[in-house]
Amino acid sequence: MYNERDSIADLLAQVMAADVEKQLVVVDDGSTDGTTEWLEEWAADQPAWVQCLRHARNRGKGAAVRTALAAVTEDWVVIQDGDLEYDPRDYTKLLEAARSTPAKVVYGSRFLDGNPGMFFTQRAGNVILTRLTNLLYGSSLTDMETCYKLFAAEVVTGLSLTSDRFNIEPELTAKVLRAGHPIVEVPISYAGRAYVEGKKINWKDFVSAVWTLCRWRW
Repeated sequence: MYNERDSIADLLAQVMAADVEKQLVVVDDGSTDGTTEWLEEWAADQPAWVQCLRHARNRGKGAAVRTALAAVTEDWVVIQDGDLEYDPRDYTKLLEAARSTPAKVVYGSRFLDGNPGMFFTQRAGNVILTRLTNLLYGSSLTDMETCYKLFAAEVVTGLSLTSDRFNIEPELTAKVLRAGHPIVEVPISYAGRAYVEGKKINWKDFVSAVWTLCRWRW
């Protein structure tokens, strides 16, 4: 997470309350808004299965995900952003789908319930990227860019990820599909935020996602 001081307390309370057995790895990606100090104080009172790591400078979501994956010891891994757009109560949906099917990868789709709660430009960008993914990799996804991606640990830790920024999303999907792992989707809730509220992804990340999808296809 990066500069999420306004949301971090509420988010971590929701994650801690989620009704699943868990290991929690929090990565502070070089925050400058007080997130670091708050996390240091919070972490001092947490159980041993909570681990807080920090980057000395802001490196991007992909770098934070790779740092977290290096610390994973449990059988399943789900990615969580530092804002309040996604609801940790949906962890159970992802895990139930993984345990009831042979699938080792489950995505939480914001589009399956028909109400993704996005601005038009954000929705259009997601639709384009998802259709491009399906075209290039022969998949049938509805939401490639979702944050809620659940993986069997042995799958995701063996992908040799390289992305530093938001292009971690298409890289994860491309490498999972190229490795022959089918992706199951389940509907999740979503409450998108505006840029004035701290949303960080932009058009440059869209271009980077297109390039990443094409790069790993060929």
